[in-house]
Amino acid sequence: MTKLLMPYITGGVVPDWASYLTAFEEAGANLIEVGLPFSDPTVDGRTIQEASDAALARGCTPASVLAELATIRVGIPLIASTYANIALRPGFTDALRAAGVTGLIVPDLPLDELAGLNVPGIEVSLLASPATPDDRLAEIGRRSQGFVYAVSVMGTTGERDRLAPSAAVLAARVKQVTDLPVLLGFGISTPEQAAEAAAVADGVIVGAAVMRRILDGVGPADVGAFVASLRATLAGAVGVR
Repeated sequence: MTKLLMPYITGGVVPDWASYLTAFEEAGANLIEVGLPFSDPTVDGRTIQEASDAALARGCTPASVLAELATIRVGIPLIASTYANIALRPGFTDALRAAGVTGLIVPDLPLDELAGLNVPGIEVSLLASPATPDDRLAEIGRRSQGFVYAVSVMGTTGERDRLAPSAAVLAARVKQVTDLPVLLGFGISTPEQAAEAAAVADGVIVGAAVMRRILDGVGPADVGAFVASLRATLAGAVGVR
């Protein structure tokens, strides 16, 4: 089974941010997560918060990012990530569809309030953490669409020097309750960590390590080369179900 790779970018973080989407696709990404800039990204660490602040300082909004996405076409799925008070606004679903977005992540939306999220035609991927109890994990497995986002460690997003031991345990637990792909995220920062994560999951989500490079002024070609290095390492990853 091909291991899935989903790099992340904060929409609007730099003027030419959309050019990174093409670079990701050319580097072998299977999906792209596009974060909609938000003033209080509660599950995100310093790097993604800095990226959101940069996008907002440029005058970008969730609506403007989606409007710009509507003018761009890439050949792999685009997954939007945002917070509940954005996702629950009237017209949000129409904006997602117009932007060509096919999936959605809303990390602060409680499972019990999922019914209030009316996004027909958009696959909603739910998050599971190492602290998720078994009964709730089973419900997440049943109600997720597209994939399950397995949060490798309790805490916020951000680069880390090693993959948390809890990642393998969580991936195994999630696989017991769903046939959907299980993607590990939070803290996967290097090709070696990506390969370690993919050995226990169906793929990886890499956010802060990508965004740190973009915030430091690294261009699309070189960030694409980093994503390509992740893809190359994942090609050799062997996992079990």
